[in-house]
Amino acid sequence: MVTFYYCEYCGTKRKSETSITSITCLSHPSGPNRGNHKLYEGEEKSKYACKYCGKDSSSIAKLITGACRKHPDGANKGKHAPE
Repeated sequence: MVTFYYCEYCGTKRKSETSITSITCLSHPSGPNRGNHKLYEGEEKSKYACKYCGKDSSSIAKLITGACRKHPDGANKGKHAPE
């Protein structure tokens, strides 16, 4: 069984932890390509839920596309984040 590693910010998946964390991320909170992918430390799941509002999606990439109404920076001022 192949293990994949995911970016918490954009949902990109790679086969090694190093290949995820060494590449810049288009969805980085500081701006596109202003930081590397962040390793998602949870397990691979069939559904991913936002840690702020509970909305769920079948992938991290789909989950983070929308603005979160309960984001700590204010309603719709940040994206959903996987638990």
